[in-house]
Amino acid sequence: MKKTISFIMIITMFLSFSGFVFAQGDAVICEAPSVILVEKTTGTVLFEKNADDKMRPASVTKIMTLILIMEAIENGQLSYSDKVTASAYATSMGGSQVYLKEGEVFTVEEMLKSIVIASANDACVAMAEHISGSVNEFVSRMNEKASSLGMNNTHFVNCTGLDADEHLTTARDISLMSRELLKHDDIKKYTTVWQDSVRNGEFGLTNTNKLIRFYDGATGLKTGYTSQSKYCISATAQKNGMELIAVVMGAETSDKRNADAKALLNYGFSQYSLYTLENIPFDDVKVIKGESKTVTPMLKESAKLVVPKGQEKQIEYSVSLAKDVLSPVMENQKLGEVTLTFDGKELAKIDVICKQQVLKKGIFAIFLDLVNYFLIF
Repeated sequence: MKKTISFIMIITMFLSFSGFVFAQGDAVICEAPSVILVEKTTGTVLFEKNADDKMRPASVTKIMTLILIMEAIENGQLSYSDKVTASAYATSMGGSQVYLKEGEVFTVEEMLKSIVIASANDACVAMAEHISGSVNEFVSRMNEKASSLGMNNTHFVNCTGLDADEHLTTARDISLMSRELLKHDDIKKYTTVWQDSVRNGEFGLTNTNKLIRFYDGATGLKTGYTSQSKYCISATAQKNGMELIAVVMGAETSDKRNADAKALLNYGFSQYSLYTLENIPFDDVKVIKGESKTVTPMLKESAKLVVPKGQEKQIEYSVSLAKDVLSPVMENQKLGEVTLTFDGKELAKIDVICKQQVLKKGIFAIFLDLVNYFLIF
């Protein structure tokens, strides 16, 4: 069984697994000293410039803070309605804040709004203390998480992004933690909000990320600024089923930061699309001595491919399946594979697995089969 699909699609998948970068240099004109553009699902880098230079991230740091908060919510440690009390230390942060008073109580959801929309340092510290008991312990967890995500050039000193010696990361590492945060679907309930409020509507919040209002398809994610870091952003947007992450570090002004982010996103959406190889029709596989006579094969995983627009060539895929399989058959047991080739050269293989479990027939069932067999003759 063969089918023709785009050569570029598969080349993209193959190269993205090897850290391939589609474009460097002048493909996008960005004034900021360090930028990167990444497709969210595959992690394919579409453009980069000095993406591994260590720089101060300012409040873009809060992406990692938010990851740990969302994990705590999803694992049951927190709920959105839990009450969080602000400590004296939390109220002393300065910078962007919602002006928490010592002893003031916000729900987790109000804290999340304050962090995501208004970039509130006081809310970050209050949440860090609530989750881990101390900011130092929370920051240790931030660094552990960064290490687990492969953020090899990152070291966090605080949970806010306020300037501190050795509080450094890179555009590439920010793209990694941005992808991780976007795995938590609920975060977009906050990152896509332009204006909201806390304290029963008495204190207004306006998103520090102006792209949420002014860029079609914007989904987040986090801005940052200090006098030493200058203007930074991890800007995310989604169009036509593809979500992109544009990281800009060290821009001279907020307008230039936003212009660079928009230029990166515009480039990505105009030049690429996301293709999914799935739902290949498979013949059922016969099961020998099983409670069911056949099993239904399926791809172990769909192949998500970043496609350069308008550059499709011919490629073939072939399906290799077992004609039969001896029971018992386990769920997700390998039954074969799909091989992707171009000009006779193999590019990738995707496992084909069993959709359901099939138990071995019992002795009585086998006896009935024998009886039926002899009755026929």
